[in-house]
Amino acid sequence: MLKVADQQNLTNWQERVDMAAALRWTARLNMHEAVANHFSLAVSDDGSRFLMNPNQVHFGRVRASDLLLLNANDPTTMQRPDAPDPTAWGLHGSIHRLCPHARCVMHVHSIYATVLACLADSALPPIDQNTATFFGRYVVDENFGGLAFEDEGKRCAGMLTDPKVKVMIMGNHGVLVIGETVADTFNRLYYFERAAETYIRALQTGMPLRVLSDEVAEKTAQELEDYPDQAEHHLSELKAILDDEKDPYAS
Repeated sequence: MLKVADQQNLTNWQERVDMAAALRWTARLNMHEAVANHFSLAVSDDGSRFLMNPNQVHFGRVRASDLLLLNANDPTTMQRPDAPDPTAWGLHGSIHRLCPHARCVMHVHSIYATVLACLADSALPPIDQNTATFFGRYVVDENFGGLAFEDEGKRCAGMLTDPKVKVMIMGNHGVLVIGETVADTFNRLYYFERAAETYIRALQTGMPLRVLSDEVAEKTAQELEDYPDQAEHHLSELKAILDDEKDPYAS
């Protein structure tokens, strides 16, 4: 555990703690991909300076002090001794450079979201409360072009310019979720995976789906957006569990 004085030498300590908690819980939920996938969080007003998990470190081991502090506008980033994963730099760096409203970015290859992304039609119909949460709030990337190096990252960033869009279903790839804070984004990531699982399991029955009307789906989505402090309480409770277990995430 870092001493208080050491913590104070690292900027954005509380944001680091939240990021580490979200990474560890994503691993516990089996939504990670070995030592791949990345979360990032802007810590400057213009969004260009951001925290991100280090290269090739398992989500379940990342500590608050491990997070990299990067500048999306620094062309020498990949020359650093602690350089980030090149695909993470290509994707997250491009988004933080080009989409300042995307304060937090979480990209995973979680099972059900990826299954959805592999369907010829990757749309998520509103068949329950969780799926309705994302009604009109996602975009489907139909043009996967390989690993997310600089060019692919820029292309993906170009699909996130609409502030209403909070989720990118990355065709043939996975899912990317954006939000205002770690709590907001992690909560959205969690519920998107639940929504995708519900839809995939419903398809597996082979029975007709009960799809909500556009009006009810939009009403439900708005009601959930206005639901008070759920995301913050969700992350707070997860950190409390980690703290009870004396997990070193906040070190």
